[in-house]
Amino acid sequence: MLKNKINWIFAIAILALSFQACEDPDTTFDPINPDLSEDAILGTSQSAARTLNGLERQLAEVAGEYVHLAEIASDNYDNTQTFFNQFLDILNVTSTDNDINDAQFEIARLRELAKSGLAIIGPGDPNYTADQEAEFMFFIGLSHLLSAELFNVLPAEPQGAAQPASAHYALAIDFFEQGAAKASDPATKVSCLMGQARANYYAGNKAAAVTAADAAIAADPGFVRFVKFDALNGARIDNEMQNAIHDRGSFDDLQPLPRLDFLDPKYNDDNPSQDIDMPLLKIEEAHLIKCEAAIADGALGTAQSIMKDIIALVATRPTSTFDDSVEDRTERNPGTRPDSSIVVVASSPGAALVGGLVIDRKVGNVTIPTVSGTSVTDAMVDAVGSEDEALELLYLMRQEIFIAEGRRMTDMGVKFVVSETEQLANANIKVEDTTPNLPSFFTAIAAELDEITYDETTFECTITHDVNAIIVANKTSDFVCPFH
Repeated sequence: MLKNKINWIFAIAILALSFQACEDPDTTFDPINPDLSEDAILGTSQSAARTLNGLERQLAEVAGEYVHLAEIASDNYDNTQTFFNQFLDILNVTSTDNDINDAQFEIARLRELAKSGLAIIGPGDPNYTADQEAEFMFFIGLSHLLSAELFNVLPAEPQGAAQPASAHYALAIDFFEQGAAKASDPATKVSCLMGQARANYYAGNKAAAVTAADAAIAADPGFVRFVKFDALNGARIDNEMQNAIHDRGSFDDLQPLPRLDFLDPKYNDDNPSQDIDMPLLKIEEAHLIKCEAAIADGALGTAQSIMKDIIALVATRPTSTFDDSVEDRTERNPGTRPDSSIVVVASSPGAALVGGLVIDRKVGNVTIPTVSGTSVTDAMVDAVGSEDEALELLYLMRQEIFIAEGRRMTDMGVKFVVSETEQLANANIKVEDTTPNLPSFFTAIAAELDEITYDETTFECTITHDVNAIIVANKTSDFVCPFH
């Protein structure tokens, strides 16, 4: 009973914020009763809708806790300051990391609020709809999907035993399937289909992932679902990734891998009054899943055709043009990082030097993709001569398309651990649950994961390790490449 009461206290608190967030922004008076009780919510009209608003807000909280951590832990960004996490750049994953603890508990809060909505709040609402029920199922599925993607193991319920990623993927798939079957609203249905495709992909269920991907593409070939931020009105949630890569300006906290420079910052102050929304699910992933399945099946020609479809799709996505002159790639140590469009970049020592990846930021406005971007061209796809070459090019596309969305870390097989706070409060958590399990092919180079060499006289930059090549070289490992 105590556990359920605690869950209800949290649900009521979120709903109170949701009621306030739904107020007319032009209203100049405060709500008469902002301290909502359980009796004020259960059985009332629109309580399900307001709970779903609360879930959108909670999702923004979740993204604000984990996305920048996942990007730092990957090769996408080098944390050149200490304002953000100081340890994950070298894959120092520990149970005592407060940032990891916060990410874990925000995901749990998302799950428990969605479960309360599905089991109690929704059924008590006289205006409850099947699409709202499907949305609750979607959010529960999403909480398990993020649990599996980001953590080795994690409880699936308060005070529960830690469950492996495979169990969370299975739970996610189940809730996504139920949501897709229940939904009539196209956006909700495709959200659930994309969730199915993504969860089945990482679980290694190739046929099921492709089936869900095909269904999503057929339903909405331009689909994107965003994490929504609102720093001004009732939600009052910032895009923490935007803070890290743009809003802190000349502090230059997170510097992108030079081959990704043309994609940064994905989120900017084009609209100074509100942070840019973050893609959560997008149809590009359905094509990427199909492409990887084709490569795994030995269908190289089919994979190349799908890659060209992805390139064409990405070309239709929006961009943002803005003044980024406040950014300074080399402020702390001048001349150490490429900051000019004449720079050429090699993906590893001895690799070919490629131009057009680094942009000028001091000469005027820059134009950056806000949903998806890629440097891969049809000519590069045509030049692919083997399945491994295709797979490496595909993982470069994944890296570029998902930059600043917290996805690269999972593709690298790197995951967080259960927090010490959970261990101290939950008797079911074992010591091994708090012990990291990281791929040796990345821990061996952890200190060099973001390393580059740059000659400011020749404008040549070389990345020390090509992570995409390392992923492909270890494709049969359980850590990476789910279909191999």
